[in-house]
Amino acid sequence: MPQSKYATGVPAQPMITPGQWSTGLCDCGKDVPNCCLTCWCPCISFGRIAEIVDQGTTSCGVHGALYSVLCLFTGCECIYSFMYRSKLRRQYMLPEQPCNDCLLHCFCECCALCQEHRELKYRGFDPSLGWQGNLASQNQGMVMPPVGPGEMKR
Repeated sequence: MPQSKYATGVPAQPMITPGQWSTGLCDCGKDVPNCCLTCWCPCISFGRIAEIVDQGTTSCGVHGALYSVLCLFTGCECIYSFMYRSKLRRQYMLPEQPCNDCLLHCFCECCALCQEHRELKYRGFDPSLGWQGNLASQNQGMVMPPVGPGEMKR
């Protein structure tokens, strides 16, 4: 019996050498639609990234709203977003480059968010679908056994 692409609770990922980002920080032109969205509405891009990195424990809307509130009232949304870059790096054993995550998000927020989005796409996720949408797309074609009524009665 062939195994499905999705058996561990995390969508299948292409083979990638640990310790390498799939694209550079300034490769925003490799995904122009995401670059435009991130420049005009970074709260949406951040929310999508954070939902995937958190494996769906908190929704895109919640992350995006918190990011927006921090941006509007403090101007320090980078303090929130850099934590998710650090978490993404730990999950995929990526280097902290070209500098500290906090500095990167403080001075190059849009480029950092675009790179994180591209990294997730390269690893088999579509951040626009959210966590559940990615799980569902990975499960397409997987046959589930029929579920019967609770107990058998005589």
